[in-house]
Amino acid sequence: MRSRIRALALTAACAALAAPLLTAPAQASPAPPRTGFEESDGARWTSQPEEQRLLKTVDKATDRVSVSRIGTTKQDRPVQLVRVGERRTASTVLLVCSQHGDEPSGREACLSTIRDLAYAKDKKTKRFLSRTTLLFVPTANPDGRAANTRGNSDGVDINRDHIALQTAEGRALAAVIRDREPDAIYDLHEYGATPKYYDKDLFDLWPRNLNTYGAVHKEAKALSLDYVRPAAEADGYTTGTYGIWTDPATGEPVKQVAGDGQERILRNASGLKHAAGLLIESRVDPLTDAEKNDEALNNRRRVHSQVSALGGLFSYADEHRWRLEAASTASRLAGLRDRGPVYLGGADNDPAEPAEVIADPACGYRLTPQQFADVKDELGLHGVTVKRDDGGVLVPLRQPARALVPLLLDERAPYHLVTGQPDIDC
Repeated sequence: MRSRIRALALTAACAALAAPLLTAPAQASPAPPRTGFEESDGARWTSQPEEQRLLKTVDKATDRVSVSRIGTTKQDRPVQLVRVGERRTASTVLLVCSQHGDEPSGREACLSTIRDLAYAKDKKTKRFLSRTTLLFVPTANPDGRAANTRGNSDGVDINRDHIALQTAEGRALAAVIRDREPDAIYDLHEYGATPKYYDKDLFDLWPRNLNTYGAVHKEAKALSLDYVRPAAEADGYTTGTYGIWTDPATGEPVKQVAGDGQERILRNASGLKHAAGLLIESRVDPLTDAEKNDEALNNRRRVHSQVSALGGLFSYADEHRWRLEAASTASRLAGLRDRGPVYLGGADNDPAEPAEVIADPACGYRLTPQQFADVKDELGLHGVTVKRDDGGVLVPLRQPARALVPLLLDERAPYHLVTGQPDIDC
């Protein structure tokens, strides 16, 4: 009887202990972090400490996201890469946000998109991230963003450093492109309008460099014309081709003021490195009197138009992933065939002059030991392979980077690193 009483007492005690656990309300999941831009409703841009807190929170919240440092600026700020995806995939898209430090809307769009993708629970997003890996460089120019300047802390325009690779920021991006081999590269910027000829909400442009492989060029234009522009227009934003003034009455081109084929710009370097590149530019200037009187309203339009266009990018990446991967692979294989001319100038809308065409390229370029020592790091970052022999170093054209090699080493190329000696007997 005593043992039975003891057992009943023990049971009652356990029930009493368990009762609060059974009746306590479930703990709510922490709310997703917000950017400084969102907290202020567009009155100010997200600070760098706020960015770091958001990325740290998102990194810890889910295995879907990982954050890593890929470089360090001269002022000791991190250049970071954010991977978003459910698992390792064949298809990869790289988003480069705010290379120009005084163009912050792309960075804000990237930060809020990283957060939204990290916390998304819908089947469509999960399926997309199971088939495509997204890589974000949320602040490609941290020193410039801190100072609100176009260039980095040395005043160098990073978007003119994708051949020379003299900046820490440019080198970090080159290493990511070499190692991750993205199939598409999306580069977010802003522009100043010239009403009435050049004043759309968003402009974009694909690689114009004539060395871009045909299938890659075709995919980049499809990204623009069939996905990014329609997505933005569906949300009420006007779109057009970057660098082209148009007659407001007829819509016909008037003149070209930007957007050529020079290889040192990321948009064109993307094509040379087998990726469907796209430059996207949102309008900085106020569109209405309301935006003139309310800077936050203008800022929100700048950011929201970028977010709208991102929807087109993601739809394209999902629906075109097989064609995109095939185009990128074919571009690499074309270099191994080592056939066809190499263009030192011109663009897809501006035929190269005869002097800008190497109709029958040599099989490679020879560098002296000293020349190679001067540029070996840059060649390595570009993914260029070399062969050493008794005569120094041979950089063959028969490699995936074929179209890039003469642009780096031929004395006629406008941005070449060093003057190599053409070799016709490799």
